[in-house]
Amino acid sequence: MKKVTVSTLMKWKAEGRKFASSTAYDASFAQLFEQQEMPVLLVGDSLGMVLQGKPDTLPVTIEDIAYHTRCVRAGSPNSLLMADMPFMSYATPELACIEAGKLMRAGANMVKLEGGAWLTETVKMLTERAVPVCAHLGLTPQSVNIFGGFKVQGREQEQADKMVRDALELQNAGAQIILLECVPAELAERITNALNVPVIGIGAGNSTDGQILVMHDMFGISANYMPKFSKNFLAETGDMRAAVTQYIEQVQDATFPGPDHTIA
Repeated sequence: MKKVTVSTLMKWKAEGRKFASSTAYDASFAQLFEQQEMPVLLVGDSLGMVLQGKPDTLPVTIEDIAYHTRCVRAGSPNSLLMADMPFMSYATPELACIEAGKLMRAGANMVKLEGGAWLTETVKMLTERAVPVCAHLGLTPQSVNIFGGFKVQGREQEQADKMVRDALELQNAGAQIILLECVPAELAERITNALNVPVIGIGAGNSTDGQILVMHDMFGISANYMPKFSKNFLAETGDMRAAVTQYIEQVQDATFPGPDHTIA
């Protein structure tokens, strides 16, 4: 697989070419994903739930993310590798720069932050210091205690309008990717069309430029439940490599996510 960069994704957005992405946490699966030409991988703080068995992502540390980032980079030298900034690791712009540096040195090409327009100063400071940023809007799992659970975001008009404004402000501050989680498909399409940078969705319909799934959901091995927006590709194919290929192909031709996996 040729090396994938932010410029690659920008070119694909301009061409209308959709792309798939997945979480990854170790070298073996990272290698499998690269062999099937998965262009984008994320070392997500979801590891707190799917690897560590925690009820949410809050206990994950920067050391956890850095360790798994080194593992994934060893298995996939050519993917665009994003790494999550865990809970409270970017409480201030200055702290964000220190902690992001650890992830970039571990092999990440980009860090991902959860939050809205309040992050603009942080995004600006990071990008000025050569740290590319993906901004995560919608259902931001680190805010589970504020939301009162893992709930769809953006159904009310006022909240939807604010999310559009936040996305634009984050783009203007330097964010090079926006990730939307658990938002109505119509809102995701609105944001995707309003932005110049690629938009990746999870539970956000099929109008976004890219899609991402937690790998455990893709293979149907999540411990607790299968989210509505996910699909067990392994059950359909009976083979992990075939499952990854099918996921990539269905994202590219916009058949996944379909109506059954879309939040109205």
